[in-house]
Amino acid sequence: MKRDGIVTVTVRPGEPLPEDIRREIEAIQPRTPEEVHAAAMADPDAQPLPEDLAGLRPLVNVKRLREALGMSQEEFSRVYGIPLGTLRDWEQRRKNPDRTARTYLQVIAADPRTVAALLKAA
Repeated sequence: MKRDGIVTVTVRPGEPLPEDIRREIEAIQPRTPEEVHAAAMADPDAQPLPEDLAGLRPLVNVKRLREALGMSQEEFSRVYGIPLGTLRDWEQRRKNPDRTARTYLQVIAADPRTVAALLKAA
């Protein structure tokens, strides 16, 4: 019986464990590094990174950028026209900026004063 994440099994001495419980116990048994590697390679979502890192996109550390500019989240959001909720999602890694936003953040990082001045004048 499962209740609140706890599994209770009653087995009399000499009786085999129920099949579903036996499978669950086997699934959590320690594995050798070779078995772990083989399982990872069999999973299409767990493939190793390419050695040359081709095709990987760099992420801007939005929080580090904002802090380097000495701005609060609210101030950075207002000055650069980024919704506050979006900024928080990026900083807390709940979401990653899309390609356009990454480019915009790179421009901000390269010349934050000019970007702020251009936006203010627009």
